[in-house]
Amino acid sequence: MPSERTEVQVRPGIESDLAALTDLYNHYVRETPITFDTAPFAPEERRPWLLSHPEDGPHRLMVARDADSGDVLGYATSSPYRAKAAYGTSVETTVYVAPHAGRRGVGTLLYKALFEALAGEDLHRAYAGIAQPNEASTRLHERFGFRYVGTYREVGRKFGRYWDVAWYEKEL
Repeated sequence: MPSERTEVQVRPGIESDLAALTDLYNHYVRETPITFDTAPFAPEERRPWLLSHPEDGPHRLMVARDADSGDVLGYATSSPYRAKAAYGTSVETTVYVAPHAGRRGVGTLLYKALFEALAGEDLHRAYAGIAQPNEASTRLHERFGFRYVGTYREVGRKFGRYWDVAWYEKEL
């Protein structure tokens, strides 16, 4: 019986990934409360987001692709935590995995690559907000050393109801 596992390659995101990354994100916009965006994006609307994650520095974009098909399986980012200067050594991290690629270790590969890339940066803390419930994301973050720090109750409204966001932090 052939294995359903394929080799996954993780590398920094590039401009040619924009359409596939936008499609992946739009799935979560349309179908889930995982992101609090409520309207899908056109790729051109997401271009500034992609360009705000260069190949070096504290704000990165890592993309996982199927080595055989080239399909995007997911991505991870580190982004500014807040705009004020004193927050400059903190980042907010996130992972999005394609629905068909769940439970294959893609999120783990992405976070491993992201945190390796950030190791030499002048960063002190990473934060992650996880819309609840999301056991898979909670497990992933805890596996990477994030610890729970609190929950914002009913902080976002989507699909006609309110959602909690649990916050986690990791020392870098």
